[in-house]
Amino acid sequence: MSSFDDLPKRDRNHALEEEAEAAFQALISHSEDFVFQGSDRKDYGTDCQIEVVLNGQATNVRVHVQLKGTERALNADGSFSIPVDRANLNYLVAQPYSFYVGYHSPSKSLRVSFVDAVLRRYEHSGKDWTDQQSLTILFTDELTVDRLSRLASLALSGSRIARDRRIAQTTATIEAMPVVVREAKPELHVPEDPDLARQLAKRLYESGADRVLSAAFEQFLSVLGADHDAMGFCYMAEINLGMGYQSPDVERIEAALTHFRSRLDTGRFQVGSLYYTIGNALSALDQEQEAKASYIAALEDSDFSSSSEMAAQCYKNLGTSFERLGDEDIAAEHYLEALRLNPNLPEAHNALAHYHHRNGRYEEALSYFDRVVFTDRKLGRTSAISGWRINVLFSLDDTRAAFREINGLLSNADSEPWIWPWCARQVAAFGRTSVESALPALAFWDRCIETHPQLGRARAERLLTSFYLRAKGHDIGEYSEFRSVFDKHIAIVDAEDAALPWDRLGHWAQDEGNWEGAELCFRKAYEMAGGHYGYCLGTALNFLGRFEESRPILLEQAEHLQPDAMSWFQLGLANSNTGRTSEAIAAYEKAIELDPEYDIAMFNLGGVLWNEGEIVAAEDVWLRAVEKFPNHELVEEVLAILELTC
Repeated sequence: MSSFDDLPKRDRNHALEEEAEAAFQALISHSEDFVFQGSDRKDYGTDCQIEVVLNGQATNVRVHVQLKGTERALNADGSFSIPVDRANLNYLVAQPYSFYVGYHSPSKSLRVSFVDAVLRRYEHSGKDWTDQQSLTILFTDELTVDRLSRLASLALSGSRIARDRRIAQTTATIEAMPVVVREAKPELHVPEDPDLARQLAKRLYESGADRVLSAAFEQFLSVLGADHDAMGFCYMAEINLGMGYQSPDVERIEAALTHFRSRLDTGRFQVGSLYYTIGNALSALDQEQEAKASYIAALEDSDFSSSSEMAAQCYKNLGTSFERLGDEDIAAEHYLEALRLNPNLPEAHNALAHYHHRNGRYEEALSYFDRVVFTDRKLGRTSAISGWRINVLFSLDDTRAAFREINGLLSNADSEPWIWPWCARQVAAFGRTSVESALPALAFWDRCIETHPQLGRARAERLLTSFYLRAKGHDIGEYSEFRSVFDKHIAIVDAEDAALPWDRLGHWAQDEGNWEGAELCFRKAYEMAGGHYGYCLGTALNFLGRFEESRPILLEQAEHLQPDAMSWFQLGLANSNTGRTSEAIAAYEKAIELDPEYDIAMFNLGGVLWNEGEIVAAEDVWLRAVEKFPNHELVEEVLAILELTC
């Protein structure tokens, strides 16, 4: 043989790799869910990538694959093992659902071992394996088209969740980012192994992680399939959420109904428990008549009702159905029965607290609210109870306790967005009922403004609380000093909320004798909201001698908007000073008709009549006024005029 015929031999490993890749590509070609995207040109740890296909469309959702081949005989249990570098595992673990494909050349078979499973096996081995240079991959499960289909669905659902979260954060403004992050769905990596997915769903449900299960619903569905028993945990999580504080996912809850109803005749589950869960699903869908029937069926199952804890919860939920159907007193009886069976059931205490609260029995409501102690799976209900306690405490005039509750509740406001608006509504409703409530209310509004500087309604309430304190004799500073504070806040208040603060500031200026300032403030209020704010503006214009301006405003007040004695009196004043004598007389007479004790109206009426030359009529009115109001400051002046005419 010539020396030139001594050529390099083809490495058997290369041949095995080619066989493995060919076999894998052949399998992928039969899959409608993946397309082979070719081998990596620079293979640091991934031989190829496969891309998920959905309805014939590319998704750019890719799974990384490492191919390995062996000619060794199978292990005794039918598996085979192949060593890999530990660095290779580290490389693949960066991508979700990466997996090894093992090709067994003698049997021409493909096996699969997911990187997650390899990592889990070593982590749970109890050995310190992280310093090893190589690891052994055990191949047991056959790689099939069905397995690939399940993987495609799982990878796609997980990718969509990550995509949607990324898009929400990318498109949000910087100011909105804290809310976006806070309200983002929780992220969960669902294992590809159905048994592990089952265990995970069960554990999450038992720990009350309903939101986590709901966010990963499609992933669990991909792994388990709609009819798997373990999907019951996901369905029950959706039902819990639908019965709680978020809108129900109707499609998922309807699927839950189908799922649990299909188990009724199997003999594998407690029938009462199934009826109870079905009742919860129906209640979440507002089908209370059907829910009531299902709860009653559950309680008729002696195995179910023998558990006082479950029976108590069922009685409570049955009571809720009665309540929503309008039978409030019957509902209360069921809540009490629930407490007889389980005296510590928080949902029953909560329901009875609301029952008494709706009927104005605040002491009873507070007593039940005080006994509500939620533990797991409570969807923020502990904070909600504090929210209702605030309302009850205010209703009982226990202001100090109400504000203590508010201060405690606000510590959770970053994680529960409803807290600030709820507390603000309570303080707006009760914060100006006494000085004792107004002082902490003022501090509350300052804190609210600091947290939400663009919330104009809070600034309006802050101003109104200050005006209330001033009206009650509390020193809030000089007018000139407060005006600068007012201007800072009012600039951010919406027009619909700004009219009343402008009106209150106008009255302060009026009290100071500053009618020019009062007119400016009253005009602001009138321009913003019109209506009854015109009376104060018209009055200020009268005091400034601008009767032609005030008259049309006061005419509208007297005839349509505020037809009381004061409006007719001010209109009479405007008419008499604009030469409309007969209209002035009519206005004053109307004021006296509405308020026979309106002394100045009677004296003014006499004056108009006197000036018009109707001496007899004027004398008659004045004499009646003097007799009725002998201590009025105008009596001496009127008597002097009458004496001159005698």
